Amino acid sequence: MKKTFQLAVEGKNPDRVLEAVKHEIRKYIKRERRRVLPPGVDYWDFDCKFGLTPETAEVVHMATITALIDSVVKEAGEKFYIEILAKSGHRKARPVAEAEAAAESPANTPTNASS
Repeated sequence: MKKTFQLAVEGKNPDRVLEAVKHEIRKYIKRERRRVLPPGVDYWDFDCKFGLTPETAEVVHMATITALIDSVVKEAGEKFYIEILAKSGHRKARPVAEAEAAAESPANTPTNASS
């Protein structure tokens, strides 16, 4: 998805336009994640760019997209550009020492609340 979203649409409530834009972005991500994975691929990863124009777009993490959209709205921006491209992802094994430490940490041990 490479798209410039208009936030100031004449005759429409700006809050509803904002929610519709966020919904469209979430819907696109969900649709891409449902695609069948190619052989040897563990998950779908996303390359994201965000900016006021395509020329000023910078690479961002997917988890920060909503906060970036909100910041454009707070600054009274009328539009923004977003680029989300799906790519194949491969999980990397944790180092052995880190995996053992995570397994032994008290946060991962079950607790009995009725004791």
